[in-house]
Amino acid sequence: MRIAVTGSTGLIGTALAAALRDGGHRVIRLVRRTPASEDEIAWDPLAPTGGLAPGALDGLDAAVHLAGANVAGRRWTAAYKEEIRASRVRGTRALVSAMAAASTPPSVLLSGSAIGWYGDIGGREVDESSPAGSGFLPGVVEQWEAAARQAAEAGVRVVTMRAGLVVSRHGGILARLLPPFRLGLGARLGSGTQAMSWITLADYAAIVSFLLAHPEISGPVNLTTPHPVTNAEFTSALAAALHRPALFFVPEPALRLALGDVSSDILSSARVMPRRLEAAGYQFRFPDLPAALAAELAAGPRARAGISRGSR
Repeated sequence: MRIAVTGSTGLIGTALAAALRDGGHRVIRLVRRTPASEDEIAWDPLAPTGGLAPGALDGLDAAVHLAGANVAGRRWTAAYKEEIRASRVRGTRALVSAMAAASTPPSVLLSGSAIGWYGDIGGREVDESSPAGSGFLPGVVEQWEAAARQAAEAGVRVVTMRAGLVVSRHGGILARLLPPFRLGLGARLGSGTQAMSWITLADYAAIVSFLLAHPEISGPVNLTTPHPVTNAEFTSALAAALHRPALFFVPEPALRLALGDVSSDILSSARVMPRRLEAAGYQFRFPDLPAALAAELAAGPRARAGISRGSR
């Protein structure tokens, strides 16, 4: 398959592009700079139709849309909140418009989304049939997914991938926690009772390939393992994997003072279950956190990214 990927230089996009190539697919990267090879196309996610010429996406079989500003990149000022929203909503609209302008649009759009859809529901179990929550992040995700669904009007199968916390030593929450935990300064965040719904980078890449190969699946799909954990359990598992103590905790007021509104994402609690993946027969490579952490911390560079040939 010829597959366009946006956000291909980020943590997930880099691993995914390599995994797709290992799987025999040709990856066309949509980049926001001058293309450096014939497998790159320049685009502007904030421009109508992405700044792409009509027909720029002709001949593609699929698109995987991962572009968007880092939610936890910095404090949520009013300006950064708008950047988070625009990078997702306007960028998705631009890609959908470009796909619709193709003489033969890609048959499927796998659009990035997030479990932020559900909001903070006090650790209650939810699945893809559950309604959107309230607040900033659920509002952004709701608009984001609505923009992606517009591709269906051009006959495109649309899947919105609601990803949990991606476990990787190269980025995200694990990369931020490793330095203090290695020094024996590991700490639970807040009460530690908040549920964390997570996914390994290896499973994320494998699920994309699974969704590409299953044309009967459309709509929202939770990219989370069947075994969410509490923050206290995550803390204990990471400390054990590193053979270090984790004796401290960071009070919620300190988190809110240091991080502002970003702390609401860290402290929110929902047990997000991957019902649709399970029903479709997907087999998780790392369903349990201790094994996932052990593999992530011990594996070589290619396996850590989930892109080894043996992982297909």
